[in-house]
Amino acid sequence: MNPHRRTLLAGMAAAPLLSLPAIARAQGKYPSGPVTLIVPFPPGGGTDASSRTIAQAITQLTGWNIVVENRPGAGGNIGLGLLSHANADGMTIGMGQTSNLAINPSLYKNMPYDARKDFAPIALVSGQPMILVVREGSPISTLKSLVDAAKANPGKLNMASAGIGTVGHLAGEMFAIQAGIKIFHVPYPGAARALADLAGGQVDLYFGTPASVLPLMQSGKLHAVAVTSLKRLPVAKDVPTIAEQGYPGFEAEDWKALVAPRGTPASIVDSLNRATNDALKQPLTQQRFAAEGSVTLGGSVADASKFMASEYDRWGKAVRDSGTKME
Repeated sequence: MNPHRRTLLAGMAAAPLLSLPAIARAQGKYPSGPVTLIVPFPPGGGTDASSRTIAQAITQLTGWNIVVENRPGAGGNIGLGLLSHANADGMTIGMGQTSNLAINPSLYKNMPYDARKDFAPIALVSGQPMILVVREGSPISTLKSLVDAAKANPGKLNMASAGIGTVGHLAGEMFAIQAGIKIFHVPYPGAARALADLAGGQVDLYFGTPASVLPLMQSGKLHAVAVTSLKRLPVAKDVPTIAEQGYPGFEAEDWKALVAPRGTPASIVDSLNRATNDALKQPLTQQRFAAEGSVTLGGSVADASKFMASEYDRWGKAVRDSGTKME
């Protein structure tokens, strides 16, 4: 992670006013009952797994009852839109991440919340790079050969993605801009079909999560060209970074962060931050995140706030530079 970012890490409307019951709970012992963690993606996916990992770790350390509630749809917008309406008493929190807090505000014409104003950052949870993969046996075996092929035939290389505006899609667009190449984007309705066509030779390259591509790498169906983090991934130590292959500073990661509705008392946010950091320090928690290709983050509330503001600007620029839009 570059020095600047390392420093940063060291149907719906604006959030309503606190109701009287919410104020009463906020003034009493926290939490006063089960805490709902809204996960704005379906069960079984990466965000869901990360959310359940941190919820379980916090529960085991504090004795709090954290209940995961999946509210998927619109790239995470529906779940966070609901969170923006929740009482600001700390009894409902949510899992924000790169897509719904940094990409979607520039991707969608109409948003059900203001990512910069409607939430109180609690803590950064984890970060995960993408792995650039091609089919095994492809003539593109290195980043140099990919760039050379793209420059020789502008727009002829097909890049699959799990959908328009996903982290993988925009990581590819960011790299193409930095490398000075043109590639053709082929969006799919999810990773499974994109990876099947990649392995079958219908498309040429794909930026995917470690969890989605590692099994196919290990079975010999896919070949890893690079990772999008500044440091090599522990679960794929032999795969070089894009940054070390001639593109210094290149980084594109899918991060996750706990957030609360705007107006949540600072004392409650601080309690949640301490609990999250304590949970992230547990060896078992770190092992579980590492197994999916993620690294634990943590840090203060201020760290999370500054990082998220910076990422909002950075990914917003990536969306605008790529010309990507969703209605």
